[in-house]
Amino acid sequence: MSRLKLSLACGFYDRTDALRTGDVKVDGIDIDFILISNPREIFDRMGGKQEFDVSEFSSSEYISRLGRGDRSFVAIPVFPSRVFRHGYIYINRKAGIREPKDIAGKRVGVPVYTMTAAVWIRGHLMHQYGVDLSGCRWLEGAINHAGSHGEPSAPPLLKPIEVERDPQGRSLSELLAQGEIDVIMGTQHPIPHPEIAPLFPDARAVERAFAKTTRIFPMMHLVVIRRDVYERDRSVADRLYKGFVDAKNLALSRLKRGHPLMLPWLHQDVHELDEVFGGDPYPCGIEANRPSLDALMQYMVEQNFIARPIPFEDVFVPVDKLLR
Repeated sequence: MSRLKLSLACGFYDRTDALRTGDVKVDGIDIDFILISNPREIFDRMGGKQEFDVSEFSSSEYISRLGRGDRSFVAIPVFPSRVFRHGYIYINRKAGIREPKDIAGKRVGVPVYTMTAAVWIRGHLMHQYGVDLSGCRWLEGAINHAGSHGEPSAPPLLKPIEVERDPQGRSLSELLAQGEIDVIMGTQHPIPHPEIAPLFPDARAVERAFAKTTRIFPMMHLVVIRRDVYERDRSVADRLYKGFVDAKNLALSRLKRGHPLMLPWLHQDVHELDEVFGGDPYPCGIEANRPSLDALMQYMVEQNFIARPIPFEDVFVPVDKLLR
């Protein structure tokens, strides 16, 4: 039997790189690994034109599509990108924000209101800090360059939110520095400026405590397969899942064996993996990620992305060890 050839679009991550280099093989599948550093480009090309057989994809966009009956893709419970987001909330020093609750009623900049990072940040602020976001004014734009942040094709919210854009196309960093918005909630740190400060000066300590208390490590992206590819041979989901797991395990073992990264205190961070994450911060499957998945689903219902929670067995197709 001839081997299947599949294109896979993904960013550069240590946990997936063995699939790019060929150090990890996928049973019966030749992977054409298309490395794209900008995730938004991957999402726009996959969501808009389905350009790839398999790709990294926005978690919130996939779940939103599924909630509206869009069956263009199937997903496997692999999460290439996970990021704590407390450290990505920045304020203007003159906006009168001394604690999270002060964000209520403020002007807030966000790259894309429906992006997964923004879902998580709003959820954190509401649930951890009791922030009332109902009176906030929202403005979309790129954080550190002029114009918009990609061309997302996510479906509209069930309850529309009024979102503005700067008519001059200025970056969110510029708007925040000038005091035309009060807060940025995003995926990048803004350009340094005397008038800009993080909401949480010691964000790592806040995020570490959050992880230990909740067992949540926010997933930004998951992996989707075009449905036509999956329906031709459903075993591709199981084989790809195993490939991603093997690649992640190889990266983790390399990390723990030596010092592959230019981080002088890497050994301390590796020890912290055991204490905070039980040794593996990037587990695959549903059960190992249930606290994070439960939180994301709850936030998406509360923020009017979907009408009701979708069972995870409907979000992800069956793969090896999925339900353990």
